[in-house]
Amino acid sequence: MFLENNIDKNNKIGWVEVVCGSMFSGKTEELIRRLKRAKIAKLKVEIFKPAIDIRYDEDDVVSHDQNALEAIPVPASSNIEILGSGFDVIGIDEAQFFDMGLVGVCERLAAQGTRVIVAGLDMDYKGNPFGPIPNLLATAEYVTKVHAICVRCGNLANHSHRISSQSELVVLGESESYEPLCRRCFASSRTLEEKSSLHKQS
Repeated sequence: MFLENNIDKNNKIGWVEVVCGSMFSGKTEELIRRLKRAKIAKLKVEIFKPAIDIRYDEDDVVSHDQNALEAIPVPASSNIEILGSGFDVIGIDEAQFFDMGLVGVCERLAAQGTRVIVAGLDMDYKGNPFGPIPNLLATAEYVTKVHAICVRCGNLANHSHRISSQSELVVLGESESYEPLCRRCFASSRTLEEKSSLHKQS
């Protein structure tokens, strides 16, 4: 889809790519694949991740299949703009955990001629748009939505259903905390949870 050697060093044109979907859908895997291709093409590549995400490794970007690339953990989107200057390609993983300033950072980097590849959850555990991802989807040149498999019925899954008891918006976890569900199974689970909550309150 993307020609890595199509970057004119003298007249650089940047753009933004977003890879989104539920947990276990292969977002980070796709991000790593694109970044590795850019490295093979001898482009200057840098990868960033939110500092709070230390599930697999404090520094590396790691997929569920254990593919990894060394990354720079940063606390805020503004750090990406400062540290990402001068690179041909910038990857950003788990973008939903960054502040809303990430949208402007990606726009400015692209305007400078950088190819920006962003991966993140498009919805939170309640099925609501998550963090800066919706605005990135609106402004990106290229959008790829990937899907997991629903663990209950086997259909395509686009929801990250939380199976742990935490109610905070951001809860880092893997299969012990989340499961991928399709629209129907997710709606059924949410209905049961709401009924259970009302029962406990009465």
